[in-house]
Amino acid sequence: MAVNKVSCIFIKKSGSDEIIGYATDITLRDNVIARCLDPRTAILEVMDNPIVSISSDAYLYEAVLMMFKTKSRYLLVKNKEEYVGFLSRNRLLSEQAQSPLVFIQSVKQAENTEELRKKWKQVPDIINQLLGRGVHGEIASQVITTIADTITGKVIEKVIKEIGKPPAKFAFIVTGSEGRKEQTLSTDQDNGIIYEDKANEQREMVREYFLDFAKKVSDDLNMIGFEYCKGGFMASNPKWTHSLSHWKRNYVQWIEESVPENAMKFSTFFDFRFIYGDENIVHELKEFIKEKLVSPNQLFFVHIAKNALQYEPPLTFFKKIKTQTIGKSEVFDTKTAMSPIVDLVRVYALKSHLEIENTGERMKKLTEIGVFTQQQYNEIHQSYYYLMALRLRNQANQINIDKKNPDNYIEISKLTKIERVTLIEIFKTIANFQLGIKVKFTGSF
Repeated sequence: MAVNKVSCIFIKKSGSDEIIGYATDITLRDNVIARCLDPRTAILEVMDNPIVSISSDAYLYEAVLMMFKTKSRYLLVKNKEEYVGFLSRNRLLSEQAQSPLVFIQSVKQAENTEELRKKWKQVPDIINQLLGRGVHGEIASQVITTIADTITGKVIEKVIKEIGKPPAKFAFIVTGSEGRKEQTLSTDQDNGIIYEDKANEQREMVREYFLDFAKKVSDDLNMIGFEYCKGGFMASNPKWTHSLSHWKRNYVQWIEESVPENAMKFSTFFDFRFIYGDENIVHELKEFIKEKLVSPNQLFFVHIAKNALQYEPPLTFFKKIKTQTIGKSEVFDTKTAMSPIVDLVRVYALKSHLEIENTGERMKKLTEIGVFTQQQYNEIHQSYYYLMALRLRNQANQINIDKKNPDNYIEISKLTKIERVTLIEIFKTIANFQLGIKVKFTGSF
C-alpha cells in the first residue's frame, strides 16, 4: 500500500484469481494496531469482507445506491467475469459533489426531525436535476427510496434513544411503493413492525412498547413529510404491529382462505422489505410465505390476477387517452395507469417464487427464467419507466413551479404530441399484457 500509494488492497485466494476480501488503512488500524497483533499475522485473519461488485456497464448512480444498500466503502468493477478496477466512497464524494451520494451522507448526519424535514424538501430539486440529465426513471425512484430509507432509519434511532432499547428483537418493514423501492414525491406511510414471540408474561409489556414506539415513529415521519396512510396501513395501527407468529397467521389467511377482498386490500403486503432491526425475522417470514406459495389455495392466484385486471389502461374506445375533469383541467392519473404493470408483474413473481420486491428487477428475473420473452420485457420495462419518469417530473414541477402538494395527475394539455402518442402505445401494451394474464390465470378471454 505504501509503495503504490493506495488506501485499499484486494486479497486473492492462494493459487487462484478469486478475490476473497480486502484491507484498508482502517482495517490495519482497527484489526492490527488497536488489537496489538503481530504484523507478521496472515492477512487472511484481519481482512474485511464481503466483496461487493458492480458491472462496468452500470450507471454511477447505481454504484452510489449499491454502496448505501450494502454499507460498503469499496466496490469492485467487473467486466463480464473479470475484475477491471474499483470505486471508493471517498473518491465518489470528492469527484461527484452534486451527486445523491453527498446528499444522502448529509441526511445521515442530520441531528433532529426539523433537519430531516428540510432535507426531504430538497429532494424534488435533486430528482428534477437527475431527470434533466437523462437519468432513467428507475434510478430516480430508487434514489428517492434510498433517501426515504435513510430518513426512516434516523427517525427509528432517535425514538429508541428517547424511549429506551426494545424489550425484544424486531424488524421495521415497509410495503407498497417504498417496499418495491419505487417511491415517488407524493408518498404516504406504508409500514409495519414484526417482533419476536415472547413468553406469555412478557407479551403485554412487549406489545405496549412497540405500539408506543410505532406511534412516535409515525408522528415524526408525518412531521418530516411522509403523510399518514389514509387506509391505515402503517405500524401505528395496532393491526400492523404484531409478533412474528401473528404475521404468519395473517399470510396463511390471505393465501389459504383467499377471497377477492383480500387480494385487493393486502396484495402489497407481498412486496414488503426490511428497513431496520433484526433482518433474520424478515428472512424467517419470507421463507414461511415461500413455503405456503408452493401449494396455495388455487383461488389465491385467480383473485390476485383479477385484482391486476381491475385497473384498465386509460384509453377510450377510439384509442385516445381517457381523462377526468378536476377543476378546469382534463387530467389522467399516472398511478392508476402504472398499477396494472405493478400488479401483473407481482402475480408472475409470486407464481415463480421470486424473492424480489422491485418491479423492474422482477421483470428482469422473469425474463431470465423464460416467463417473459425479451421483446415482452423491453416493451413492459420501457412502458413502466417512461410513466415513472413522467410522474416524477410532473410531481417535481408541482412542488417547485406550481407551489402545491404533489399528486399523480397530469394535465393532458401540458403533454407534447409525441408524449401523447407514446402514452397511447404504452396503454395498448399494458392492455395486451392484461389479456395474457387473464387467459393464464383466470382461464377466460
